[in-house]
Amino acid sequence: MAVLVDRTTRVLVQGVTGKVGAFQTRAMIASGTNVVAGVTPGKGGTMLEGVPVYDNVEDAMGHEPDVAISFVPARFAEDAAIEAIDGRVPLLIITTAGIPDQSVLRVLHHARRKGTRVLGPDTPGLVSPGGSKVGVHPDRVLARGRIGIVSRSGALSYEVCKQIVEGGFGQSTVIGIGGGPLWDVSFVDVLEWFECDAQTDAIVLLGEIGGGLEQEAASHISSSMSKPVVALVVGRSAPRGAQLGHAGAIIEGDLETAEKKREMLANAGASVVMSARETVQALRELGV
Repeated sequence: MAVLVDRTTRVLVQGVTGKVGAFQTRAMIASGTNVVAGVTPGKGGTMLEGVPVYDNVEDAMGHEPDVAISFVPARFAEDAAIEAIDGRVPLLIITTAGIPDQSVLRVLHHARRKGTRVLGPDTPGLVSPGGSKVGVHPDRVLARGRIGIVSRSGALSYEVCKQIVEGGFGQSTVIGIGGGPLWDVSFVDVLEWFECDAQTDAIVLLGEIGGGLEQEAASHISSSMSKPVVALVVGRSAPRGAQLGHAGAIIEGDLETAEKKREMLANAGASVVMSARETVQALRELGV
């Protein structure tokens, strides 16, 4: 799968006529995203900003979408995801939070069987500034550049993007993998994509307490990355059992603390920073 999306990337929006879906679809179109179709049951035959709306994914597949993004409410999100996967969409982005873990497990299992990659749930999506936005990232914190950003937290990525732009840098692609605690696309996947991406010179990895994704990323950085990585792990003051924002950020063991994750990433060769503002200085010191 290619990291970058561009103006040729064909996007299908699930939940396109809902309040959130319609708002974000208009924002994506305004950013230059090639939205080719939308799906809302019962709204087939209508249009939104010139985009044809269908009752189901099967009817919309004649537009040959490369990516589907779902703004479907949590209680319907599993069915919508299965429908997109059965349509053989290569990449499914699920922005919805609050989907039960059992539903997410069924979606991820079905996606692996069918060959669809899943970004999320609870993800802001991905964006290549100046190319295409398939998600909800605010345009005002983005600028075209050569820094790849991957994050578990949408809000943290927005703040770091803002600091990077104010510091004179820009982003090649920004990818939110979602709040967890269950993932398909992981930090390691995105690091591999950025390593192969000619538009990316350095990577900023934004981690959190809880889970093992940062530990896996550290191992991968040590063994397989030639491009420099700047890492920020938030939640250093959180006590054991504390939850930081979402279900994937709960400390359950010593290896899941911010301190331990920072140590492992530093030992792997990443430039570890303590704040969003410090990412800019780290990038300057790396000479990217």
